[in-house]
Amino acid sequence: MQPSKHNILSQVAGSERWLLVNLLSGQADLLDAVTAAKFIRGEAAPEFAAKGYLVDPVEEAARYAAAKAKFAEDQKDDEVQLFFVPSYACNFGCSYCFQDEYAPQQTHDPDAVIDAFFSYVEDTFVGRKKYVTLFGGEPLLDTPKNRKVVQKLIDGTKVRGLDLAIVTNGYSLASFVPLLKTGRIREVQVTLDGARAMHDQRRSLKGGGKTFDPVVAGIDAALDAGLTVNLRAVLDKENLTDFGNLAHFAIDKGWTERPNFKTQVGRNYELHHCQTNNTRLYTRLSLWEDLYRLIESDPEILRFYRPAYSISRFLFDEGRLPEPLFDSCPATKTEWAFDATGAIYPCTANVGKAGEELGTFYPTRSLQQAVVDDWSGRDVTTIEACSSCSQQLACGGGCGAVSKSWKGTIRGSDCRPVKELMGLGCALYGQREL
Repeated sequence: MQPSKHNILSQVAGSERWLLVNLLSGQADLLDAVTAAKFIRGEAAPEFAAKGYLVDPVEEAARYAAAKAKFAEDQKDDEVQLFFVPSYACNFGCSYCFQDEYAPQQTHDPDAVIDAFFSYVEDTFVGRKKYVTLFGGEPLLDTPKNRKVVQKLIDGTKVRGLDLAIVTNGYSLASFVPLLKTGRIREVQVTLDGARAMHDQRRSLKGGGKTFDPVVAGIDAALDAGLTVNLRAVLDKENLTDFGNLAHFAIDKGWTERPNFKTQVGRNYELHHCQTNNTRLYTRLSLWEDLYRLIESDPEILRFYRPAYSISRFLFDEGRLPEPLFDSCPATKTEWAFDATGAIYPCTANVGKAGEELGTFYPTRSLQQAVVDDWSGRDVTTIEACSSCSQQLACGGGCGAVSKSWKGTIRGSDCRPVKELMGLGCALYGQREL
């Protein structure tokens, strides 16, 4: 017997205790310092074998292969998110926009493109669970031409029994709510980067102009209409300290008590040309360390947003571990992106970027199958850096677009600091016996 290749041992932040997990065996235990020290020295007690922390390597390899096969089979039934970009035009001049450098021009008739999009979806994704996400640019620009596009997408999804999600800056959301109410709207994602002053500083109109109050009005209108709002904050060192103010604003508005309100956080990060030399950016770990400290000083933030801290929140909420994650990059598996030029892209991180097209759906259909296969074949078993990493089944290899942007290949790793995040999450969400 020898230690499993998939043991992850993490010291709980601010504690002498340690969290030991193994996603392949599905086991998690809190250890005292003495037991953890013995485990590290290779002096583990026999009961560790019963939980899969000590294994026969041949048997573990067989279990790994079986788990990988199950993951691949389950993935076939996963819902596919189909992003559609009717235009890259936007009325905001956000300080961290990553699309401003590339915005291909739409020269085709919008009606013809949307018809071709739905035809392609019906033919290519037949039998798959799926939904459409309206993306941009800003998809809810309040112009007659754009309203016609939104109406056509609402009608097209509804007649096909598909949900439609919207990703919007929220500036004109209130005026679109009556129209959205007529569709099968899954959710509306809106971004607020802080309370009024901070948000207006980071997400102004092009040429200047405040946006916080119109966005808030849009959120209110959507919630009152029964639409689900997914409020997103993009965080970096400029606005992290204001995150508590945003949380308390949402709490005071009563948003956090509504069943149709949820939240997410995005890290402002290095993608393509965006922010490559910007000192305000956090690393994958430092953001969550600072957020942990902020929550420690203001626990009410958890009423607004509960960070995942890798697998920790799931573990303490569910009392079990998630299934092994062999792949965390959805590109060409559970995510595709399409735009009004008629181009097909692997995911939203690459949509609109010249050279990242996989093919076309209009005016003719084409697909670079070899490139698609490269994307769809990316998982921890095909990324060399993942092969010897004990954290691979919690990390999933990260984002292929980030890897390609920074390493020149989608088969590079985009590593997550799993152990450190687990230690923070375990401290945040409790240290009860598992």
